[in-house]
Amino acid sequence: MNIYLVVNPHGGLNRGIQILEEVKPVFQKYNAKVTIVHTEYPGHAKELIYNLDIDSFDKLCVIGGDGTFHEVINGLLTRNDKKKIPVGLIPGGSGNSLMHTIGCLDTCKAAQIVISGNPKPIDVAKIEISDQIIYSINIIGWGLVTDIGITAEKYRWLGESRYTLVSLLEILRLKQRSAKLILNGNEEIDQFTFILALNTQHTGKGMFAAPKAKLDDGLIDLIVVREKGKMKLLNLLPKIFDGSHVDSDIVEYHQVSSFSLIPEEDSVLNIDGEIAGRTPINVTMISNSFQFLM
Repeated sequence: MNIYLVVNPHGGLNRGIQILEEVKPVFQKYNAKVTIVHTEYPGHAKELIYNLDIDSFDKLCVIGGDGTFHEVINGLLTRNDKKKIPVGLIPGGSGNSLMHTIGCLDTCKAAQIVISGNPKPIDVAKIEISDQIIYSINIIGWGLVTDIGITAEKYRWLGESRYTLVSLLEILRLKQRSAKLILNGNEEIDQFTFILALNTQHTGKGMFAAPKAKLDDGLIDLIVVREKGKMKLLNLLPKIFDGSHVDSDIVEYHQVSSFSLIPEEDSVLNIDGEIAGRTPINVTMISNSFQFLM
């Protein structure tokens, strides 16, 4: 078995190299031939997979967080030859949303899945942004959730707890935005606090944001909040960790195959935990886009 292993040494809490040493015995146990490549700069993982000689390998594995996996999948799905390869993930980020969703945060168990797991088809969200296309495997966030992502980058030294702390800060300095939202062809214009679209059930550090989400149903789950009241939003925050926020009267929960977001003022997005792209956007779910080892 030939495995191409991409390691992000600087993802999450800079534990990429440590995790690699933890999982090496798992690969050795099964006599897997592993080609190890370390990423050196943002976007490197995408370049590596875009140019990879896929025919030389049986599986592709990633040690990193959602951002690194995002790069790998975008490299895979934008290849000129359209070739695919089963992909596995060993959690090495601060959020690990995808691995939270499949219920595996143990690095050695994740390595075992790479060896003996079954490849299953996974959906992605195709995001059309003016003249570029970005694929999302986790979240597309706009409004308050993007403000949180931008501020959280400044507090990476706080580690996993930064998402909760920064969320409190951004709610206190709340900003609303006017936008046109089109869900499966039905459009409306309103003021929004945030819109969060998820392919995975989880986001951030263990936030159970989309309890109904499935990785292979051809739908993306939207959390839409228009509420202006800071106290209601502060009360909503802890509920996101157990999924009870979906029962709140200030939360709208939609499952759609496509949507468009056209704000009055263009702004940046949070795509898979990274600040990337700008509105307006058209999003379409692509079923069976790649094989994920589970």
